[in-house]
Amino acid sequence: MSSNSPRECFVYITLPGKVSAVTAGKFVLDQTSSGGPLGRFVYGQSYLKNTYDLTPSPVVSLDRRDLALVCGDRGRFANAKNILSQHARFLLQQDEAEKIIRDTREQVGHWYDTVRACGASENDAEAIRGAFIYPGFSY
Repeated sequence: MSSNSPRECFVYITLPGKVSAVTAGKFVLDQTSSGGPLGRFVYGQSYLKNTYDLTPSPVVSLDRRDLALVCGDRGRFANAKNILSQHARFLLQQDEAEKIIRDTREQVGHWYDTVRACGASENDAEAIRGAFIYPGFSY
């Protein structure tokens, strides 16, 4: 990472039904203790005041989901192969990106036990089931 390269950028989004953009957040690029790239995203307060992305909606498709931002060669498609197709965009080697996806799957795999342990009812847990890894993620 060059010391002259940008270290942060702001991400803006126009929410449904609105005409002006709000700051969704800021992406900050840091380094790990071993010198590798480490990115983090911090949500903006104006974005968090809107509950648009926090409200579960009925699942429309088991095969395809779209993310809020373009992440790969196939645009916003929420699919492991699509996300991996642009690993270099996130300053990652292929094997590093694959490890992040494996680790994320492992962590997300415990979602049900986690939400139940936090007090969510079985009905509430089932209502948000579709927000986690879906079959189309692995196609």
